[in-house]
Amino acid sequence: MPDILGTIIRSILLIIGLFIITKLLGKKQLSSLSFFEYIVGITVGDIAGTLAMDPDLSLRDGIASLIVWSFVPLAISTISLRSRAFRKIVEGKPTTFIENGNILEKNMRKEKYSIDELLEQLRKKSVFKVADVEFASLDSNGELSVLLKKAKQPVKYEDIGIEMEEESASVSVLIDGKIIEENLSRAGLDRNALIEKIHDKGYKLQQVFYAEADSNGNLSVDLYDEHISSHFPDFDNI
Repeated sequence: MPDILGTIIRSILLIIGLFIITKLLGKKQLSSLSFFEYIVGITVGDIAGTLAMDPDLSLRDGIASLIVWSFVPLAISTISLRSRAFRKIVEGKPTTFIENGNILEKNMRKEKYSIDELLEQLRKKSVFKVADVEFASLDSNGELSVLLKKAKQPVKYEDIGIEMEEESASVSVLIDGKIIEENLSRAGLDRNALIEKIHDKGYKLQQVFYAEADSNGNLSVDLYDEHISSHFPDFDNI
């Protein structure tokens, strides 16, 4: 029993430590990893897992190792922000795979990238013809960036000379059935105005799970599941 308790305590301490490390490294580490950051992530996770399960290992030495492995990418990120040349060395630079609709086989061989992998990544971008691509490059985080030829791009309002009013992001004014007071003023509403808008839609406040208001003052609501059926016809009785 003492061994189990020790493992639990070590695991909790390491989880807290990893959480702190992740916060220090920033959100970038969660979204897109460079090759070096990928290696660091694996190593730090392996060290933490080994420390949690092996009571014979020194927790102090393990934490020191975690600090070193975490400090290095933090230092590299800081230097990269200040030096473009250093950033190129550490993170690399994008490799062009398609230019003017032509596949650059030499660049693909350099990155050990097959034509099948390229076509798969294009399909994930909803591109099914290489000839439709003006430019495509493999970024340093392994993502493929694709620019379609002008004739294949979706039509924009500016392309057909239509001017649209600028819209700001919608604001969440009710979450989990609770009114978010600090967001009401941003939406140009007060509590009574929000309740009135909900009533205008035929709902009661307690029926609404989530609500958001756009820049034009329009309110969108999502009901609790148990209240949805009451607003739809009963097809079994039709």
